[in-house]
Amino acid sequence: MEDEAMYFPYVRGRQYELLALRELATNNLLGDYVTPIIEPVKLSPTLVNVMAEFIKVKHPISIIRNPAVGTFMSDWQDVQEQSKEAGYKQRFSAQYEDSTIIKSLIMQRNAKSLLEFWDKHGVNKADLLVINTDRDYLDLYENAFGTTVPRYALMPDESVFRRKVRHHKVLLDDKFEKQDRNADYQETEDEFFSDDHLYYTEDGFIGFSDYSVVGNEYLEAGFAPYAVAIHIVYFAEDKTLRVRHFVSDSNEDITNPAMKFYEAVSKLAAWYNADPHPVEMTLGLQTFLQHYEQQSYPGLGTVKKLSLMHHLELMGKYLSGV
Repeated sequence: MEDEAMYFPYVRGRQYELLALRELATNNLLGDYVTPIIEPVKLSPTLVNVMAEFIKVKHPISIIRNPAVGTFMSDWQDVQEQSKEAGYKQRFSAQYEDSTIIKSLIMQRNAKSLLEFWDKHGVNKADLLVINTDRDYLDLYENAFGTTVPRYALMPDESVFRRKVRHHKVLLDDKFEKQDRNADYQETEDEFFSDDHLYYTEDGFIGFSDYSVVGNEYLEAGFAPYAVAIHIVYFAEDKTLRVRHFVSDSNEDITNPAMKFYEAVSKLAAWYNADPHPVEMTLGLQTFLQHYEQQSYPGLGTVKKLSLMHHLELMGKYLSGV
């Protein structure tokens, strides 16, 4: 039996999240115990390229086939023949059959027809990853998986789910205290993030899942922020995970995001350069510090990408005992 994953970071497949995963896979930084879950928000070339990269390096990744947010489902339906989207669709379908890709679904209205479709095409239910977040679909889950348990069953830690989902349970919880505005992270610059990695087994789970430093809330459109915030997780003395927020100072208007980034990353550099270092070095953190030294500005998407990369690499190191 190959090493089973323990940590399932759940991302929404926005461009910067996909690029974070691809960079981690290419550089072999996830370790054997981290399996990302992508809920794809659109049918894009980056999505199929990320799948190809994980297949190439033989690192398991879960891709949800019936995402609940974004335009993936309508993109899929609306593909015109001979269009570039038709190429993405073809590549997605071909790669989705690879054993590296864990077929995954959300228990919601369209789950029944997807399960019937997979059943008809000989997909083994024991290989699936299933996400239960809606109690109204627990009966459907029980009917579908009464005899064959899925490989992973994600669920919140609530009694109604505990009663219905009995086996291969993975704890899904949003750990990130999202603020309305980036400037608000200055109020609590350092806070508790998670201790699920310490207790999930004694709570009867085989793994744990969260939305990293992004949070569960999905907003279609980005907008120019007044403040730039960098979110860095680290292990406290007691091995719980905490998150520290580094926020810009010049937050009166949306001009000069490069300066705002430099203000935030300067605080990160000052924190990291303490003796001893408060957190292990990762590729994401190293890249932040390089931008600080070079006084370069990578763009806001990259700021989010690097924070996410840092968290996932750190968890990979921790779970591999490195």
